[in-house]
Amino acid sequence: MYTTLCLDFGNTRLKYAVFDGDQLRQVDVLENDGPDLIRALLDQYKPHKSILSSVINHNPEIETLLGNQSRFHKLSHETRLPLTVPVGKPETMGADRLALAAAAVQFYPGKNNLVIGLGSAITYNFINQYAQFLGGGISPGMEMRFRSLKDYTAKLPLIKKDWNFPLIGYDTRTNILSGVILGMAKEIDGTIDAYLERYANFNVVLTGGDSSYFAGHLKNKIFADSEFLYKGLYAISETNNQL
Repeated sequence: MYTTLCLDFGNTRLKYAVFDGDQLRQVDVLENDGPDLIRALLDQYKPHKSILSSVINHNPEIETLLGNQSRFHKLSHETRLPLTVPVGKPETMGADRLALAAAAVQFYPGKNNLVIGLGSAITYNFINQYAQFLGGGISPGMEMRFRSLKDYTAKLPLIKKDWNFPLIGYDTRTNILSGVILGMAKEIDGTIDAYLERYANFNVVLTGGDSSYFAGHLKNKIFADSEFLYKGLYAISETNNQL
């Protein structure tokens, strides 16, 4: 059994996942993208394969390091994928979105899949039943909404997420929690409804660290899988990192 290291560098957090064979062993957060930290990961897990999905300007030294100590692949629009991307500029499609699309094709083949990623932004990723990633939509994520209320008003505070809030807020904090979190839930439900009006044989996956919490606020039937992106990265690594 061989080990695969999957790195996901997003706008807010740098994370990694470790697979033993096809079994997800661990997911954790990295403090930074420095070579010393990546070297420590390689020394600890000794992966046979590694894959990087990055939407930031990461330290370029780590690609050399990963390539020297494992069979390495950097996810891009040139990656071999189990899908096609028939959009005007496929090179502009984020690596994280490609990983989510690949996971949808891997786990829900032959369906019209909408994968909703909850991160710094909310991404709506539509992959049709013919394994074509057609695009979708992008809107502000939860932390971005909290911060914008503080940054673009004179007196509203910056608050932290809390899932214990009322429908009718009774102070500034609970008003913001209700408005942001329930507003996001209604946005997600409305987007799902719009797709349901157009497509049959339809499947929805909600992913990201907060997916399990949002699932309880949605009226539509969805699959919540917080580790969906890593499963997509592993599948892509298997295709592009042949031992």
